[in-house]
Amino acid sequence: MDSGKPAENEIITIDGPAGAGKSTVSKMLARKLKFLYLDTGAMYRAVALQARKEGLDLRDEAALEDLCGRMEICFRESPGGQRVICQGEDVTERIRDPEMGWMASTVSMVRAVRESMVDLQRKIAAGRRVVAEGRDTGTVVFPWARYKFFLQADARVRARRRYDELTAGGLTVSPEEIEREIRERDEQDSSRALAPLRPAEDARIIDSTGLSAEEVADRIAEMIR
Repeated sequence: MDSGKPAENEIITIDGPAGAGKSTVSKMLARKLKFLYLDTGAMYRAVALQARKEGLDLRDEAALEDLCGRMEICFRESPGGQRVICQGEDVTERIRDPEMGWMASTVSMVRAVRESMVDLQRKIAAGRRVVAEGRDTGTVVFPWARYKFFLQADARVRARRRYDELTAGGLTVSPEEIEREIRERDEQDSSRALAPLRPAEDARIIDSTGLSAEEVADRIAEMIR
C-alpha cells in the first residue's frame, strides 16, 4: 500500500462500532478544529452499492478488485453537509440504507477492497488536517496518528440512536430489527480476520452511553488541546 503518510499531528482517528456516535462526533470535532472530515465507512458503503448495482458477488475478490480499480469516490462539501460522490453520482442518501451497512461490512472483509480503500483514504488525507472516522482508522489506516479515540456504548442505546437517525431520514424500520442488525454487525466486524474492529493500543476509550454527541466532541477537543 502507498503510505501517503502526513505529519502525525494532522490526523485524529475516531473508531468504534455502529451507533456509537462516531459520525456526529467526528463532524462536530472537524468543524470545531477546522479539519477535513473523512468518513471511511461511507467509502465501503459506496463500493457495496456499486457492487450491488452491477450484480457482483460480494465475496468475489477478483470482481471486487476490478471494481475498485475503476471506481471514483470523493467527498464534496455543500451547505447541507458533506456529500459522497461515486462514479460521478451523489450517493449520500442511498448508502445510508440499513442494508448497506451489512453489505459494507461484507465487502470490507475482502483484502483487495480494503487495500484499495486504505490507499485512497491515505491519499485523501495526505497533506491535510483530518478527523478520520471508521472502524480501523487508528489500527490500520493511520496507525501513526497522534490522537486516537475509540467510542463505545451499550448496544440498545446504539440501536435507539440509529433508529432515530433512520426514521428522521424518512425510512421505516423497527427498533428490534435495528438492534439485531447492530449486534450481528458487531460480531462480524469484531471476528473478521482482516482488520477486526478493536481499539488501537494507544487509543483513548470513551463510553458515550450517557453522553450527547456534543459532550463527547467537547471532551475530545479538550483532550487534544
